[in-house]
Amino acid sequence: MIAYLDLILKLAIWFLLTSDISPANIIIGVIICVFLPKKLSSPGKLKDWYRALVEVLIAIPQAYFEAVEIMLFPHKKEKIKPERVKPERTPGLIFLDIFVITFTPKTIVLKYREEGWYDVHLIQREKQS
Repeated sequence: MIAYLDLILKLAIWFLLTSDISPANIIIGVIICVFLPKKLSSPGKLKDWYRALVEVLIAIPQAYFEAVEIMLFPHKKEKIKPERVKPERTPGLIFLDIFVITFTPKTIVLKYREEGWYDVHLIQREKQS
């Protein structure tokens, strides 16, 4: 099951890069994904993939809400905050974590550090006093 999720993730990245879901591109994407090198790390647990999928689904309405909020209210305060990578994450799950953080308009991952940290740039509203 994990192998299928990994293949789906690679295909999703392929479709995002090519912006083409024609039959020929699907075939090319499947061939490329099958021949890409396999991970050397241990496969992720199914519950980790499920949680990551839920986080992606939650991030979609959150992104719309944040986009409207940015348009209506100024966000002039910037901050770079280190965030810890969740324990025992595979490269695919780390990619999904970075995707979710960057997908929402108020945050973007600037750097992933091998020690297990993300540098996250975020914007915030200034508190009215």
